[in-house]
Amino acid sequence: MTTTASPAAAPASLSLSPRDWGLLVALSILWGGSFFFAKIAIAEVPPLTLVALRVAIAGLALQIVLLAKGHGSPVTDRRFPALFLLGVINNVIPFSLLFWAQQTLPAGLAAIFNATTPIFTMVLATLLTADDRATPLKVAGIGLGFAGVVLMLGTGLAAGATGHLLAELACLGAALSYGFSALLARRLADAPPVFLATGQFTGATLVIVPLALIVDAPWTLATPSLPAIGAVLALALASSAFGYLLYFAIIRSAGATNASLVTYLVPMTAILLGTLFLNERLGLADYGGMVLIIAGIALAQGRLRKITRLGLRRT
Repeated sequence: MTTTASPAAAPASLSLSPRDWGLLVALSILWGGSFFFAKIAIAEVPPLTLVALRVAIAGLALQIVLLAKGHGSPVTDRRFPALFLLGVINNVIPFSLLFWAQQTLPAGLAAIFNATTPIFTMVLATLLTADDRATPLKVAGIGLGFAGVVLMLGTGLAAGATGHLLAELACLGAALSYGFSALLARRLADAPPVFLATGQFTGATLVIVPLALIVDAPWTLATPSLPAIGAVLALALASSAFGYLLYFAIIRSAGATNASLVTYLVPMTAILLGTLFLNERLGLADYGGMVLIIAGIALAQGRLRKITRLGLRRT
């Protein structure tokens, strides 16, 4: 999952209070949990049907929130065509790729590859926008992040796991799609955050539901078990609808830059849940790749420099 709020949504200089840190950890559990819930649900629900259920239920829940706040439906708004496109590239494409990949990949590994989203976003922003220039630190950070990707992909190639490799590439495709959606979301900075999330889920629903009906014919499938149904509801209501509301609350109180710290926590949460409850085990190369990717993001965003300066001031 990626963020869709504009960096201008709140001042970046705000600091994180103990409450904000608590919300950030809770959000990392919800978004890291999305890989865990998907792994449970995908065993019984086909990928496209799972995407349809996730976005439709989340969109309905957020629409209720909008109505309770006295707002109208995004469908009648002039910005809905853009929100519709956002739903395709921020929900339909990445969710479909990730769920397909998680049929063979561990939840934690899918989350690590998904953590490359900021790397792709920085590359696309540098190439496609005029106000986001390349700097030595950014280039070095992007290179470090991609080195982590190569490390993980190379392990699969060396082992001859072609199917595994295709699933990993699908996760990278999802991250790339998230990167494009982040650029589109910048053009919708004037939209209220909850309105933005509701609009994208509504647009995604209009695309994926007919597609799932045609491809999966869900009425012919066996009724999912209670754990699978619970995982679908948790994926839609907790990880998607409530997760976005929580993320927007952090932006309001601590700023978009601080809210993006969740990127560093999500893979670790997914790995922990997969290890504890799904008996998943990742290899050393996977952990090494995660370290390089997270370090690359931190370097490109200037966080490593800030941490180093803070450490020097304390010594």
